[in-house]
Amino acid sequence: MPVLIFFIAHWYLSLFSQTFFQHRYGAHGAFKMSKGWERFFFVFAYLTQGSSYLSARAYAVLHRMHHAYTDTDKDPHSPQHFKNVFAMMWQTRNVYSEIFYRPANIEPRFSKNVPDWPLLEKWAHSWASRIMWILLYVAFYVQFATAWWMYLLLPVHVLMGPVHGAIINWFAHKYGYANHKMKNTSQNLFHVDFLMLGESYHNNHHRRASSVNFGMKWHEIDPVYPVIRLLNWLRIITINPVKANVTEHDF
Repeated sequence: MPVLIFFIAHWYLSLFSQTFFQHRYGAHGAFKMSKGWERFFFVFAYLTQGSSYLSARAYAVLHRMHHAYTDTDKDPHSPQHFKNVFAMMWQTRNVYSEIFYRPANIEPRFSKNVPDWPLLEKWAHSWASRIMWILLYVAFYVQFATAWWMYLLLPVHVLMGPVHGAIINWFAHKYGYANHKMKNTSQNLFHVDFLMLGESYHNNHHRRASSVNFGMKWHEIDPVYPVIRLLNWLRIITINPVKANVTEHDF
């Protein structure tokens, strides 16, 4: 039981920090926060994402490129240009690394106002940090696993961020339904969103990129949205107003 609780907690906490901090805040500036709270959520993202921590700066740039170039040959992760999800995610990894190590090559429009904490991100991106987290995961399983099949969950712990990304970047551009007619293949995956905390409403997101609520229809419940409203009410963040004509290129 401890192993399953750990896995579920890691899945949702890692996903929450990614969608709240790197995605909605870092990439799209859907809300503002003080430098102190920004540093807090940097640390929160590192602790919850562990071995698959995503640089807030590199993630934001990568995701902005996806919105600007969706489904074109410049899109860092479009299923239209790859035979399988593994090839797409390897290309995503290569583009991400290029952004992380060579920030001078980035177009200014993609790097404007992105969150950055070089000291933490250098450590979090290092092999020393990633190996440390992997050893901690393995030690937990050695201590608490009660069946051999539980160890099959370990690779997901190690690659949690890429697993989340693969689900959306591959399947939400191939399957599902669309509320909005877009010049791309973005779809909504309503039936799996209980696993994705609003991220699977991908067609909605491409229509209104900087909206804090990824759901649009009554049944499209975005679990992160009420948390954002609460943090706004507590004055930890300040939600930016969304214009009626917000498009996928807005960031």
